Amino acid sequence: MVTQRAVPLETVAVDVPESALETFEAALGSVCATVGFFRDDATGLWRVEGVKEVGVNDPALEAALALAAAASGAEAVVSRTPTPVEGWLARTYASFPEQHIGRRFAVRGTHLSGPATPGRITLTLDAGIAFGSGEHGSTRGCLRALERVAHRRPQQILDLGTGSGILAMAAAGLLHRRVLATDIEPWSVRVAQQNAVLNGLGPMVRARLSDGWRHPAVRTGRPYDLVFANILARPLCRMARDLAVGLAPGGTAILAGLLDSQARGVLAAHRRHGLRLQGVLREGPWTTLILRRAA
Repeated sequence: MVTQRAVPLETVAVDVPESALETFEAALGSVCATVGFFRDDATGLWRVEGVKEVGVNDPALEAALALAAAASGAEAVVSRTPTPVEGWLARTYASFPEQHIGRRFAVRGTHLSGPATPGRITLTLDAGIAFGSGEHGSTRGCLRALERVAHRRPQQILDLGTGSGILAMAAAGLLHRRVLATDIEPWSVRVAQQNAVLNGLGPMVRARLSDGWRHPAVRTGRPYDLVFANILARPLCRMARDLAVGLAPGGTAILAGLLDSQARGVLAAHRRHGLRLQGVLREGPWTTLILRRAA
């Protein structure tokens, strides 16, 4: 019998101020298999940790952290510590039980068995993938916002920065509409499409590699009745005009990935392009905005 050698793991961590939290979370999330963060009440700093295989994607990690530092203006000292392989996956599974979000959704890991929860749309994801697993306040806020606007029965739907594809799948499952899901990371695009197939929504979700509104498929799909953009505050502000142009009259945008302190600036950027605030949802330190273009 051949025994497969376990791949050594390491935890990469940085301590950053709240203003830089989302930027460094995204940086580690682009390389690490799982990412978490918590606040140190004594210092007010946030520790962002990611787990990855030792020696894998180190150049990409260094580049992502350098970009995060440049974008946020925060200098962060990176620490690396060995992570015991034994028990790590078990701990990951234990920290990802089935989650009920809002009135309609249940998010569960592939490690869970048993029947689906009656009366809820079950979205199944790999517990080892932290981004878009439903644990993050931004993802939860978007799912709750989707429930709020579902009665408008949007036809054309776009999910910018799809990550795991969870929002695209939720919209496809709830509204029975096709969804265009895009991301700037090739790995995310592959994972989103795989997750759609896993959840029986392969024909309903079309994942594409795209930087914002630049892909021809994104442009030709305009105008959209519903747009998800669960990304970062600065890109949201930069794309405010594109969003206003891309929304159909009466169309809705759900914006997330925002700390409470950033929501006002993002809202102001979109108001300048004629979008109106329809609702605000909060999950912990994260804010989700529901905006609408006038009919």
